[in-house]
Amino acid sequence: MTRIRKLFCFDYPKINKMISYLGQEEYARFAKMIMEEPAGILNNLMPLRYKFKPESYILLEDEDILGLITVAPTSGNPYKINITRLVFKQDFYNVGKQLIEFVVAKYGAKGAHTFMVYVDSSHDELCTLFVKGCGFRQCSYENLWKLDNFQPQSTTCAAFRPCQNEDVNYIAELYNSELKNLYKPSMERIAQEYLEPVFAGFNTCYKNRYVLNDADKIIAYISLTTVDNLNFIIDISTNNGYEFDYDEILNFALKEINRRKSSFTAFLKHRQYAKNADKLEEYLHNRNLNCIQTQCVFVKDFYKPVKEAENVLKIFSFGENSLISNIHL
Repeated sequence: MTRIRKLFCFDYPKINKMISYLGQEEYARFAKMIMEEPAGILNNLMPLRYKFKPESYILLEDEDILGLITVAPTSGNPYKINITRLVFKQDFYNVGKQLIEFVVAKYGAKGAHTFMVYVDSSHDELCTLFVKGCGFRQCSYENLWKLDNFQPQSTTCAAFRPCQNEDVNYIAELYNSELKNLYKPSMERIAQEYLEPVFAGFNTCYKNRYVLNDADKIIAYISLTTVDNLNFIIDISTNNGYEFDYDEILNFALKEINRRKSSFTAFLKHRQYAKNADKLEEYLHNRNLNCIQTQCVFVKDFYKPVKEAENVLKIFSFGENSLISNIHL
């Protein structure tokens, strides 16, 4: 008999072999997540709009675990769900399909309207599973560039300041304005996604945020994210109408990281769906930096009402609907 249920801490011995191939650090984080599952009891009881922790589900045949899926609500926008982990036995793609369809149906019934996943571009079969098997749409790509032996041409640091909650509306406008029009319906963010999380201590990552002002206008935003206090991802949003010195921005970011950690590895996120993507890529090539990972961005949008009014026929449309979060196989 096949069934899907929540992952519990006592499942660890059964799932241990399935995840043993992961790298040591990732294996340790995954094991810790399983053992901390009892702490998620409060999260399990919360309605979707208040959930603050990832949730995992397993597919069993009799008592044999065939696969696992982990989902996490977007901070500030729990109706945008991220599939952050998918594990199943080799060639058991039907198991992966069942798990994906399960979480889409479960969280969709609770009000979720967007599901996102980032998949390494080398996993052709997994990409096919999401697109042809589960109805996801490929939006674009995100790349990670390793700042290894980074040699800036300028020693000046950009004058960023810590982000405040009153800045979030301007940051969301900045981020959305730099999206290429093709990707806006699915990739736009709301202001609440930039607020400091209420349950920040329960998050799987730690993030510092900064903004750059020109008079009263925010023209750039930068975030520094880490899950292990060793590897840091730098993410930059800039106003397309301004010229920026990326050396100055990266000097600031690396200096801020160095204030907290003397030994670290830094990566720069390059979003190909942003208007300045080509300019940033040219800069990275000129600095002889290496792209170490390319992830496909897949999105599944639920139907959304276009207009609602009393005694008016409701019209529904797809909009344009014709996973450092990672997927592990």
